[in-house]
Amino acid sequence: MLSIDNLHAGCEGKTILQGINLDVKPGEVHAIMGPNGSGKSTLSTVIAGHEEYDVYQGSILFDGEDISELSADERAHKGIFLSFQYPVEIPGVSVTNFIKTAINQTRKAQGLAEMPASEMLKSIREKAALLEIDSRFLSRSLNEGFSGGEKKRNEIFQMAMLEPKLAILDETDSGLDIDALRIVANGVNKLKGKDNAIVVITHYQRLLDYIVPDFVHVLHEGRIVKSGTKELALELEEKGYDWIKQGA
Repeated sequence: MLSIDNLHAGCEGKTILQGINLDVKPGEVHAIMGPNGSGKSTLSTVIAGHEEYDVYQGSILFDGEDISELSADERAHKGIFLSFQYPVEIPGVSVTNFIKTAINQTRKAQGLAEMPASEMLKSIREKAALLEIDSRFLSRSLNEGFSGGEKKRNEIFQMAMLEPKLAILDETDSGLDIDALRIVANGVNKLKGKDNAIVVITHYQRLLDYIVPDFVHVLHEGRIVKSGTKELALELEEKGYDWIKQGA
């Protein structure tokens, strides 16, 4: 599904990612871990097509197609979803209207008609219930006055509605208490399937107690310096990142 080969990327002429190789297959959950400043969030934004970042070398293939030159919108329409660490506020645009527009824009790009209103409403109710979202929440302006937990829950609600092939969750656990973390992780787990994949970017192991990865990769200074199974995350929790840095 996602195949990254020798990726060098950065912004304003500064190289941040220095030769990333990563393969993500349908049905898999990959965790990207690493110390602050290692390039985790840069990797997520480069995959999603953030315009401030440039690819200097290497390739990003999605379903066999090189997407390096595609815009963020084009990548989203192909099924790539990025859950932001710090979602922006959009006053005057309700959660419901935002998601309706996003879904219909994607359908339009795929040559499909707009989703019928009854089908949209049914889906919104089902996915809101999945994430324990109150109906009043859906009429609020997007992220305006939202708590950290509400913002993250809203991001996963968008993921649930859009049903992407590849979901990238950038530090979804940031600022969440245990109850909010459980709800968000439960929603993510219910959305996992054999035809989609998830990349979880996190600094801490605790999220991986709830969203269990098939593979764990450690980033350091823009490179993947170690890969393993979920046990690697437990080792990092116990030892910290210093032993990884020393061996890099």
